[in-house]
Amino acid sequence: MAFITCENVSFSYENTSVIRNLNFSVDKGDYLCIVGENGSGKSTLIKGILGLKSPAHGKITRGDGLKKNETGYLPQQTPAQKDFPASVYEVVLSGRSNSRGWRPFYSRLDKQTAIDNIKRLNIEHLLKRSYRDLSGGQQQRVLLARALCASKKILLLDEPVTGLDPIVTEDMYRLIEELNKKENITIIMVSHDIKSSVRYASHILHLNGDETFFGTTDEYIRSPVGKYFFSEDKKNV
Repeated sequence: MAFITCENVSFSYENTSVIRNLNFSVDKGDYLCIVGENGSGKSTLIKGILGLKSPAHGKITRGDGLKKNETGYLPQQTPAQKDFPASVYEVVLSGRSNSRGWRPFYSRLDKQTAIDNIKRLNIEHLLKRSYRDLSGGQQQRVLLARALCASKKILLLDEPVTGLDPIVTEDMYRLIEELNKKENITIIMVSHDIKSSVRYASHILHLNGDETFFGTTDEYIRSPVGKYFFSEDKKNV
């Protein structure tokens, strides 16, 4: 059974339909990139998968034992969030909030999980640093470690490389690929970067009004919508 299944899902934003009758599924170990132009409903869909927004029609279900609180999420950052006055350790540890339940304090397991993920992403040297003093790439690694504290099964990443320079962007893509291929963590990533999406992802969901596409990366490259948008992306490189 699939981790995430969307059946005839429709979403509206400010009384305007942005997604209509969408069907797709994400299996354990998949790496799905959600692409499309601004206003196509990418971030709205992510909110639906997270349970933060209900579809106007259809349903989104979890399967294969995946619980609602077992989804790690790396959202787009606002300027205020980038200036958050907390240590790296505190930010990463906060990823355990959903697992804490009604307990008022973090457990020994919570704290060890935070340390393990800090080591996992090679940011031990930043442990006591203030989050707001870090570079953009360092902050994204911290947020990825935080997301991993919430789940060992699936990560939802909303534009994780926005604003990063090319070298740091490539490093982040390699890191996400490693989590997917070596640790079998399922990835759902929103991206404007079609070129990198077809390079790393196993599946593509292209939201484009009535021309929505879902399938493997190879199928996408051969599809009419993929050929058009991939060629347009090449022109802009």
